[in-house]
Amino acid sequence: MLAGFALAVLLQCEIQSAAAREIDTRTGSERFISQKREVHKRTADANALVASEPESKPAPQSLRRPGSGSAKGPYYVDFRARTAASWGHAFVWYGKTSEREVEVAGLTPAGDTLAYMAGYLMWVPSETGASYGDLDPQYLTASYRVYLNEPDAKRVFAYIKKLQASSPVWNAEISNCTSFIGDIANFMGLKVPHRWQRPEEYVNSLKAMNGGRPIVHLTSAQ
Repeated sequence: MLAGFALAVLLQCEIQSAAAREIDTRTGSERFISQKREVHKRTADANALVASEPESKPAPQSLRRPGSGSAKGPYYVDFRARTAASWGHAFVWYGKTSEREVEVAGLTPAGDTLAYMAGYLMWVPSETGASYGDLDPQYLTASYRVYLNEPDAKRVFAYIKKLQASSPVWNAEISNCTSFIGDIANFMGLKVPHRWQRPEEYVNSLKAMNGGRPIVHLTSAQ
């Protein structure tokens, strides 16, 4: 009888152990399947995110057609405004839509804060290239981009270079950053607001006055 009782206990333990192993195996399998599902879900979410974002990498050279550029035009001028320590600053980006490199033009006083303050009372030497913050998106407050075909872009870009070369001085009231980009907009045939506005307001007004039109064609008289 004792031997039979011991055998029954052993069998019961073995059955419970086997059941426990089966449960552990099933639980582990379910856990493994759940983990695989989670991995697949994260991968799908990541793929969906990438698919929803605009392509930032340039297209392979073999897939580009020479001169194709953007659907709106292969060249552009981007009227921009950014924050600054005082009034703010207005400037332009310009270049080719198929290239990441940009040209920057704007009118600022050459030197430090003293030159800026003196520019409210007199003419001070200027700089017409990129200034601190012009290439940093976190400082951007307004933007109005206009697209051009190649012949018009060549004329506008040449005018910007000429304007830079012929703007040796800066004055806060007469010859400032907003009047500088306004001259470019006027050359392009755009309606231009008055220059006594903050740069952000000026760029937004420029866009509003022209109905946000994205494409410009120069007239033969320009």
